[in-house]
Amino acid sequence: IDGALWKQRTIEESRLMPDPETAAPPKLPEFKRVVVAVDPAVTSGKHSNETGIMVCASAGSGVYKHGYLLEDLSGRWTPLQWATRAVTAYREHKADRIVAEANNGGDLVKTNVHTVDPNVPVKLVNASRGKTARAEPVAAKGEQGKIHHVGVFAMLESQLTTYTPDSGLDSPDRMDAYVWGFTELLLGKQGA
Repeated sequence: IDGALWKQRTIEESRLMPDPETAAPPKLPEFKRVVVAVDPAVTSGKHSNETGIMVCASAGSGVYKHGYLLEDLSGRWTPLQWATRAVTAYREHKADRIVAEANNGGDLVKTNVHTVDPNVPVKLVNASRGKTARAEPVAAKGEQGKIHHVGVFAMLESQLTTYTPDSGLDSPDRMDAYVWGFTELLLGKQGA
């Protein structure tokens, strides 16, 4: 879609898939960091926004640093359900921390995670700039071939390739979690 920050072609060019003959998983580098990024919804009804939950990793350093999307666990979850999914992903992927947007709920977001496991480190982030301004640096990393989707994430990729600032679409929660995850891993202080 014209005006969308991500193009399907760009995503495809960097995608990592199992070997088509042996079905062996793609060879991945040793990750330096792994985070579980969460864009929490405050309600869980059938017309509610989704809670975006992405498992993101990074490898390499400096200009050789690359990001890897490992899982999309997003959905319409109650607060306890999304916190449980995020903590489970944190444990399964041996993540460094959970990064969660605090605009909807503030300290309640951290408290919700700590209800499931009080020992999980949580970094709260606040959206002080518009969605597009936050997403552009991450989309640029994708254009540079520095973000790899390990598998196909159809619902996320649909959000990435159709959301434009003037689209009038609902808040793209999967995209928001994706942006928070790769901002934490790839942009450092620039993304703060």
